Amino acid sequence: MKNLTLIILFSVALGGCSATKSLFNKNKSNETKVEEPAVQPVHLVDIKPVNRTTVLQPNTQSPSEHPSVRVDSFGAASFPNGDPLYAGRENGYESQQLTKNIGSYAQNLAQNLVSNMEYLTDKTPIGITSFVMLDSDLQQTNLLGMQLAESFVHEMHKFRIPVIDFKATDYIRVTENGDFFLSRDFLELKNKAALDYILTGTMVKHRGGYLVNARIIGMKSKAVVATAQSLIPFYVADALLPSSGGRTDGVTLIQGDE
Repeated sequence: MKNLTLIILFSVALGGCSATKSLFNKNKSNETKVEEPAVQPVHLVDIKPVNRTTVLQPNTQSPSEHPSVRVDSFGAASFPNGDPLYAGRENGYESQQLTKNIGSYAQNLAQNLVSNMEYLTDKTPIGITSFVMLDSDLQQTNLLGMQLAESFVHEMHKFRIPVIDFKATDYIRVTENGDFFLSRDFLELKNKAALDYILTGTMVKHRGGYLVNARIIGMKSKAVVATAQSLIPFYVADALLPSSGGRTDGVTLIQGDE
């Protein structure tokens, strides 16, 4: 009887050890293996300073792709610290990916004019003339000055301000080259126009482009009732392409009659 009891206890002990070993192996198999991250190689980059006097060369990446240049909402490029990105004749339009054109700058100028405008209402007719070069006898303009006037016709009309186009004739001239209603020949135009105010302005060459001064002046009183200023970058002005020769500083130079 004593021997039988020892055999039973020995069997139970062996079974307990076997169960414990099986449970230990099961817990060990459920453990998550943590792998050490692989060591990434370090690449040394040769950082070169940006020459701010030399803009992106033609047929290279656009300002948005250049790591040291940013473009604002009006298409003007500048460095991260805020310094403007200057452009010259040889590396102007072709080196920039234009996001805005002349009309965008005219829109901004028109909003500034309307924001500080006095006396004008939706019943006040105005005329719009070409913008002239500030350092001239005020009788010289260029393609930029004429396009600014055309853009302001559109912008003022959007504000529901009556715009009188004094270049409109009383007839349509039908020719082999086309049908024309507008003219720059004063002999074909009326001597008088129902205008109370004139939107005009001046332009001056700036190291970064053209500084434009716009204003609305009373026809009789000569009082300035609205003003605005903006800098149009060279590469935006140079994007204007004349239909003929006479290209000067990116735009066609035109001298008025004296």
